[in-house]
Amino acid sequence: MTAALPTVCAALGDTTRWEILTRLGEGPMSASALAKVLPVSRQAIGKHLEVLREVGLVESEQRGREVVYVAVGARLGALARELERIGRSWETRLLRIKELAEEPDPHPSTRP
Repeated sequence: MTAALPTVCAALGDTTRWEILTRLGEGPMSASALAKVLPVSRQAIGKHLEVLREVGLVESEQRGREVVYVAVGARLGALARELERIGRSWETRLLRIKELAEEPDPHPSTRP
C-alpha cells in the first residue's frame, strides 16, 4: 500500500470524489443516482468513478440494466491502517526530538 498511497491520496484530494466515496459508503449507487444528489453531471460522475475504481476504492457491479458502484471497505481499511502507521512513526520521531531538546547540555558554556 505504501507505494500506492500518494496515488490514492491524490484521488481522494478531489472534493467531488470524496463526496462520491462518502455517498457510496452509505450504500451502492449508480452514476445516475449520484448525479441526482451531487451538483455534477452524470458524465463527470462517471469520470470520477473511474479514477476511484483505478485506485481500488470502488468497484462496479451489474444489477439488471444498471451498473452500481460500491466502496471497497478492505481497501479503505488498508489505507486507514497505513495512515495510522505513518502517524505513529511521526509521533515517535517528534517525541524523540522533544526529549533531545529538553536534555540538559552535557557541555555547558563557560561564557559569562
